[in-house]
Amino acid sequence: MKKSKTLRNISMILSFIFIFGSFVYADSDKVVTLGKNLDDAQRKQILEIFKVNEKDVKIIEVNNQEERKYLEGVATEAQLGKITMSSAYVELLEEGSGIEVETYNISWVTKEMYANALVTAGVKNAKIITAAPFPVSGTGALTGVMKAFEQATGEKISEEQKKVANEEVVRVGELGEEVGKDKAAELVKKVKEEVIEKNVKDPEEIKKIIIEIAGNLNINLNTDQIQKIGGLMEKITNLDLNTQTIKDQLKDIGNKLDDTIKNNEEVKSLLQRILDAIKNFFNSIFK
Repeated sequence: MKKSKTLRNISMILSFIFIFGSFVYADSDKVVTLGKNLDDAQRKQILEIFKVNEKDVKIIEVNNQEERKYLEGVATEAQLGKITMSSAYVELLEEGSGIEVETYNISWVTKEMYANALVTAGVKNAKIITAAPFPVSGTGALTGVMKAFEQATGEKISEEQKKVANEEVVRVGELGEEVGKDKAAELVKKVKEEVIEKNVKDPEEIKKIIIEIAGNLNINLNTDQIQKIGGLMEKITNLDLNTQTIKDQLKDIGNKLDDTIKNNEEVKSLLQRILDAIKNFFNSIFK
């Protein structure tokens, strides 16, 4: 009888630990932010994309006023919009995992742009998914990601980091429209690393770094583009960022970017050789 009672007590304790552990996990390790203007069907759709049950994660809302707080004066009115549909899923990962990003129905901001900006915001070791029920620019989703990360870790991201991270997304996106998003993301990442590593504060020195790295990547920048990237870097240098942390968090993204750019250049080179061969063929016929 005594043995049976003891077993029952152990069973109750284990059940309590399991339930309590699940609660803590749901509350701290996985957090979802949902756009305030989603209807019930869209809300369900987003949770299905995130592959989560509403009861298993902490859910908080993000509204357009919160997005505008960090994007007004940087993003266009069209990018800001009047409602918030972008949503985000944040799951904390083990130390050394870096940042993993997936996107669904995000048409303007790439996963590399999110990852770069999130490192600027101080986000570390996390799986990030941004999504919307239909195609949206995705500029506002960064606010939801940072809000979810704060909830998951219990740590506050400074207001300045939030503003600079949001500006970084917009600046890279604008540059990407001119030179390609992959190259734009790679440029800003490399410039950021060098500026922080060398602790460069002088605007003219930052400008030289931008021009040099742009040249190495075969990117032609105009004066306005150099000025905007330089202004962003000046703000980034005032943040408490560590070069090694940036590299560690972006190691996988960086490798993928390098491969993508390399592959794109190889494809262009192959196409050019094909076009040259066709041109030479017709020249030999009609000369």
